[in-house]
Amino acid sequence: MQESTSPASPLAPEWLAVPADVNALHTPVWAGGVERNAGGELAVDGIPVSALKEQFGTPLFVMSESDFRARARAFKDAFDDAFADICGGVDVYYAGKSFLCTAVAAWVADEGLRLDTCSGGELAVAARAGIDGANLSLHGNNKSDAEINRALDMNLGRIVVDSLDELERVAKIAAGRGETAKVMLRLTPGVHAHTHEFIATAHEDQKFGLSMAEDSTAEAGLSAAEEAVAAATSYASVELLGLHCHIGSQIFEPDGFALAAEKLLSFLAAVQAKYSITLPELDLGGGYGIAYTPVDTPRPAADIAQAMAAVVRSKCAELGITAPRISIEPGRAIVGSSTFTLYEVGTLKTVRVDAPAAGSGESAEKNVTHPRRYVSVDGGMSDNARPVLYDADYSAILASRTSAAAPQLSRVVGKHCESGDIVVRDVYLPEDVAAGDLLAVPGTGAYCWALSSNYNYLARPGVVAVRDGSPRLIVRGETEEDLLNRDMGA
Repeated sequence: MQESTSPASPLAPEWLAVPADVNALHTPVWAGGVERNAGGELAVDGIPVSALKEQFGTPLFVMSESDFRARARAFKDAFDDAFADICGGVDVYYAGKSFLCTAVAAWVADEGLRLDTCSGGELAVAARAGIDGANLSLHGNNKSDAEINRALDMNLGRIVVDSLDELERVAKIAAGRGETAKVMLRLTPGVHAHTHEFIATAHEDQKFGLSMAEDSTAEAGLSAAEEAVAAATSYASVELLGLHCHIGSQIFEPDGFALAAEKLLSFLAAVQAKYSITLPELDLGGGYGIAYTPVDTPRPAADIAQAMAAVVRSKCAELGITAPRISIEPGRAIVGSSTFTLYEVGTLKTVRVDAPAAGSGESAEKNVTHPRRYVSVDGGMSDNARPVLYDADYSAILASRTSAAAPQLSRVVGKHCESGDIVVRDVYLPEDVAAGDLLAVPGTGAYCWALSSNYNYLARPGVVAVRDGSPRLIVRGETEEDLLNRDMGA
């Protein structure tokens, strides 16, 4: 997106430039196959958004199946290529928590990826999609006995254990069944990820994982991570496959991934020598960032793969160990940009907000007021909770037509009874946006439908997949009857 010669509103964040063309699409934010047609309307694989609205209604999640598959293949191909000489390739587990349904699970399998799940419900989706248990992983910091039993029923390829207590429970349940549970240990390497506090997961003071820090109160001063290795090797009902870490989400900088890999490889080498064992697998997690706004600069899968491979290759050589089989867990980086949310505009209003006058150093008395326009849409925090949870930024465009009107600083808001119900905090939209227009918010494939709710008794939107010019529902939108069916009455 190019900057125009028009000055930005003093109410806009520093990164938000006034667009030279308010109708333009910033490519990294959108899925492949999304463009404006000859009539100026946004279309995906040739299907205009007006046709999607007429057939499926709004709000609506619109996914490009081709884009999803292409991103999945890109990760698999790039990591296999980068690690071919190190460990023969990489096992890529799609992180189902980002967005999962039976269609997506089937696409994942089609493209040669495995599937990571976090609950019995996600395992149920995988089972309905016909995914082989050997290609499934189960995460979670508080797995129920029922979930552990289901994992064993399905002969899962691995259960990622999060604590000493859980390790003991998995071992006990497996022993009671006369079976062996395949286990990986999730460690917290103490790496600071440059991301929002709520989605940073490798520091000590949070709920996930086994600490790698030595504990002076523990027997022999062992860390929780080493205690878990010692315990796992003592259980006849546990097969310890290796180690796992995940440092956070929406991360652009490579430093954290490299440091985590180095720390886990050093730990792996130490425990292999101490306990005379071989740990054949190492999972380096996911968390790769995507573009939500024009200033976001995600790294291509090939760049991520080559950078990580260089660290693993060098560290294994330094330690004198055979490289374990590497696995990774991209979710958002595959599904996030594949999808946009389509909304219909309702009410609009403009308010006047105090902001510093032009030039620096003015006192509060010299502040002047500037306009901010509120554009209300027919969804909101029930279909995208990320702005209120993480202060997440998004962009938006007028989708049903182009406009020659000047750009105006706008705030896209939902219809819920919360002042924090903001979909896009700051965006320049044409001055002539009006009720009945369609807006599209890109980058909503990950953690939007997955976090959706029925707040204010709004029905959750459907998800439409478009491929080769043909749209189909892969998740049906809810109806009021769906909402009332669970109400048991007085």
